[in-house]
Amino acid sequence: MQVQELGPGTACYLVSEANGTRSREVVTIAQGQNLLPGAVLGKVTATGKYVAVDPANGSGEGGTPDGSQTAVAVLFAAVDTTTAEKPGVITARDAEVAAHALAWPAGTTEPQKTAALAQLAAMGIVAR
Repeated sequence: MQVQELGPGTACYLVSEANGTRSREVVTIAQGQNLLPGAVLGKVTATGKYVAVDPANGSGEGGTPDGSQTAVAVLFAAVDTTTAEKPGVITARDAEVAAHALAWPAGTTEPQKTAALAQLAAMGIVAR
C-alpha cells in the first residue's frame, strides 16, 4: 500500500476564531502560486489580489512596495493558482493562530516574521 503525504490540513493553524464565519472572507488569490493552509498573505494594492507575503519587497532588498510586503491575512485552505487566479478563503480578523503552523515564503528571516506577526496582530489575528 502506497501512502500519499498530503501536507497541512485546512485551518491547521487556527486556535480560535469569532463565531460563524465572521473571521473569514472569500478573496481572489493571484495567479502563479501554490499555497498551503496557514500561508501568511499580503494584498497587492493595485489589484486587490492576495499573494504570499513578501517582507523584503520594498525594504531596499530589490523590491518596490506594492502591498505584498505587509501581512494582512492567513490562508484558510490550500489554493493552487499556478495557471489562473482563483478564489480562496482567508482568516481576516478576530482570530488566534498557532505561530508554529504558519507557512512563510522561503528565506523569510526571524525579524521579518516578527514584524509580520505584529502586522497580523494589528488586523486582529494574534499569534500564540
